[in-house]
Amino acid sequence: MTHGSKIRSVQRQARRFLFRLKAGNGELIASSESYTKAAALNGIDSVKNNAGSNVADLTGP
Repeated sequence: MTHGSKIRSVQRQARRFLFRLKAGNGELIASSESYTKAAALNGIDSVKNNAGSNVADLTGP
């Protein structure tokens, strides 16, 4: 995975979220299915823990 990767949660529908992982150059690496917010945030944590490099979480508060 490219160093400088970024991940963000995006709300797609009422109470449904997905996350997108982008490489440091902005290329989309992965996009998740639609989840509840809690499940999407858990997915982000899983990607960050298993990525093998730093992944900046750009999800807002």
